[in-house]
Amino acid sequence: MQEAKNTARALVRIGYDGRVHKAYRAADARQRFEREVEVLRYLEARGCEFVPRLLEADPEKLEIVTTHCGARVEQMGEERIKEIFAELEQYGVRHDDPFLRNITYRALDGRFCIIDFEFATILDPAAGAVAVESAPSTELAIAVQAVRWSGATEKGPIRPNNEDAWLGIAFDQRDLHYLGKSGEVPLAGLDFVFAVSDGMGGEQSGEFASRFAIDNITRRLPRRFRLSPRHNAHGFYQILQELFEATHRQLSTLGQSHREGRNMGATLSLVWIIGRWVFFGHLGDSRIYSLNRSGMFRMVSEDHTHVGWLRRQGRLNEREARTHPRKNVLSQSLGAGAQFIHPQMGCFEYEPGDRLLLCTDGVIEGLWDRAIEERMREPHSEVSDETMASRLVREALAESGRDNATAVLIELL
Repeated sequence: MQEAKNTARALVRIGYDGRVHKAYRAADARQRFEREVEVLRYLEARGCEFVPRLLEADPEKLEIVTTHCGARVEQMGEERIKEIFAELEQYGVRHDDPFLRNITYRALDGRFCIIDFEFATILDPAAGAVAVESAPSTELAIAVQAVRWSGATEKGPIRPNNEDAWLGIAFDQRDLHYLGKSGEVPLAGLDFVFAVSDGMGGEQSGEFASRFAIDNITRRLPRRFRLSPRHNAHGFYQILQELFEATHRQLSTLGQSHREGRNMGATLSLVWIIGRWVFFGHLGDSRIYSLNRSGMFRMVSEDHTHVGWLRRQGRLNEREARTHPRKNVLSQSLGAGAQFIHPQMGCFEYEPGDRLLLCTDGVIEGLWDRAIEERMREPHSEVSDETMASRLVREALAESGRDNATAVLIELL
């Protein structure tokens, strides 16, 4: 590992996998360790994307492992520094060392980040305590009784093969069940995972990459069922982080080992339904949408493209983003020659009547957000032979047809 900082208060090293290892020193080491762990978990629960994500915390050794947030910034105006730390306070945390030394630049998405939270204050301590103590538990009363789904994928009229793949599985401590193109299953103590992946690389390598990413889910998640920390949200994030990182390493190695697979890669978007909670993981430009029972529609995932970042910053509207010449250039993906990845993760509680949609960019190119929202709002029909996922794919290909298209619609009943 490369040593990044070695002082009387802390030793910071960066591993070859990009993770940051920090060991606390001095008389107040435990206090600073506990403070940073608490603040990072608090910020993660609130979806703050410009701080390190806590991956491991060892209270005996007083060490943490986090994601990497880029290189330190050498020069920046005072006003810009104040703006960055002021943005942090919108997430309920005040950094008590608000200086340039604690700002980094993450080149993957062009984002300035904030690090080192051993001196920080949660502005609403009561909310902080709730965020840590109310981690999702599958033993809470479950109002949702069943999961209904439909999935569809088509190569379209132009592409010679289908580089998309999708997955639906249900599992418990004993069994794993592959879910078909559509159906409805009682929760009955099962975990459900749905995912879509879009491969890249040309020839057959893109098709292999997406299939590999999907298959890796079935190899890794179910076997962690018995071991997963059922009362700890952070534990689920760690499992998902390991899934994404392992898949990325394996695809990168395969791409380097075989000439025909050079630079192959894949996107991956998945939801993991546990009890009354949905955990999600995402990398690339496939998408996750949510429509809750109160009627609020939103895009849960963030496109890992520069154009997606510009749209999130308010610099582009949807029309401008869809016609931008670099709209399909990914800043992050599994494999494809990327050195490090920073998948987006989060969780939210769901209620009966909520709906989720996972789809690849072939659907997005054919249908605007408004059209996707309208289809998600339509009532389920027992009469039609066409599932909602099939309809989304068919209509997207009719409008565009330049790419493969895949959709998975999930209804929580």
